[in-house]
Amino acid sequence: MSSAAITGNKIGITIAVMAAALMAILDISIVNVALSDIRASFGTPLDQIAWVSTGYMMANVVVIPMTGWLQRKFGFRKYFTGSIILFIIASALCGVAWNLPSLVAFRILQGVGGGAIIPTAQSILFARYPKEEHGMAGALFGIGAMTGPLLGPTVGGYLIEIASWHWIFLINVPIGLFAAYMAWKHIEQPGYEPSTEPADTTGIGLLAVGMASLQYVLEEGNREGWFDAVHIIVLASVAAIALVTFVVHELETRNPVVDLRVFSNRSYAAATGINFLIGTVLFAGGFLFSLYCGAVMHYKAFDIGLLFLKGSAIQLLIMPLIGKFGMRFDGRRLVAFGITVLLVSLYLNGTFTAQSGEMDLLKPVFVRAVGLCFIFVPLSVIALSDLPLERRGSATGLFNLTRELGGSIGTAWMSSMLSHNQTANYQFLTESVSRYSPVTREQITNIINGIGWKFSDPDAAVLGILQLRISLQSLVRSFNGAFTTLAILFACNYLLILLLKKPRNGAPIPADAH
Repeated sequence: MSSAAITGNKIGITIAVMAAALMAILDISIVNVALSDIRASFGTPLDQIAWVSTGYMMANVVVIPMTGWLQRKFGFRKYFTGSIILFIIASALCGVAWNLPSLVAFRILQGVGGGAIIPTAQSILFARYPKEEHGMAGALFGIGAMTGPLLGPTVGGYLIEIASWHWIFLINVPIGLFAAYMAWKHIEQPGYEPSTEPADTTGIGLLAVGMASLQYVLEEGNREGWFDAVHIIVLASVAAIALVTFVVHELETRNPVVDLRVFSNRSYAAATGINFLIGTVLFAGGFLFSLYCGAVMHYKAFDIGLLFLKGSAIQLLIMPLIGKFGMRFDGRRLVAFGITVLLVSLYLNGTFTAQSGEMDLLKPVFVRAVGLCFIFVPLSVIALSDLPLERRGSATGLFNLTRELGGSIGTAWMSSMLSHNQTANYQFLTESVSRYSPVTREQITNIINGIGWKFSDPDAAVLGILQLRISLQSLVRSFNGAFTTLAILFACNYLLILLLKKPRNGAPIPADAH
């Protein structure tokens, strides 16, 4: 199937691909702002509401690596349109869910469709565009890929404000119907013949069990105390055994559902490692930034979404320019520059204080947006240009998967680190405060002269205010430490850049992966 070219109206295909991809990417972030409303609607305990997101991601990470095989089995037109229709049906069911279990079940179904849409959309877009226009095609898709997370919180907050949480799912129905119609009408694949290779049922089973178990551990581990919970230990063991067995099986079987042999290509392996770290920084960094704005700065979800939108709007200008002119330069230099800019962004995140203003918060978001523009397109070109055509479907799926896994692992890690560091910082700061310290005595005097006289027990009021200040400062220090840790980890990308090979002149630019 890989050798069968895609034809049809280029503009129509581009519209179909971007509409479907934007819908699927938007849905990942839009639901986060509605969790409190969903919890209140169903009377759900706080420790169970996360399943609304966890169920979707578990289905996502199972389907993404299988997209190459499914594309060969059903063809781009049927598989892509069918995935959109499945996503539409699941979205409508989510919008009419009557309790938490039903919503989680429908979110899993939605994740099956959503996991297929993004890598397939990329493959279709690049298969249709001539190779000299692949840079621009990648830039256009990059705009859609990055616009979704930016618009998600803002659009979600607005829909909840004017209607209800049900509409964050129902809004997918008209968008999806339009995308499905455009895809079925314009995507043509003359010469396509369905793959006759037998289904790798063993590989599919091991992948489903291993990835679903791993995703559950990453999503729920911190809330359950990690390995203090027996079921987390069991699922972590299941994930390790299933995934190790899966790797061995896929390398030995003749018709693997996921072609892991692509990692024998040095550039692909190194670029995938960079993509993993980018996913870690994007998702974990975004998680920390949103949490900081809410917990320290007391911003509402809608206002946090506006911060992301204002800071990242520059991507709409830079990304097309990179797509048009960036391929004239050595892609490795562009990626190295982008990584350096992202490190500056993380440094700025690590200097936040409790007195930071809106401009202080916007600066790292803006800098990060600029850096990402220099990474997405050239990195995927370097990763995939050396691979044989028939391996690119699996390679694109795996490329997407590594970013998702990086995000899941990074978010779980940062959540755990934040909690641990806050406790440690609070103890350290408390031990450092002495009534006989000149700084402490100055603080006490300022509080008493300021508002202390308003209380019947000034000493208790002073103690309470000092504890609040210590708690706030320990929280800020914990965020700063987490951002610094991400920066140190992300700097490892410089080592991976040394393993990248320069794309051959005139080499076809493959289906990208953002």
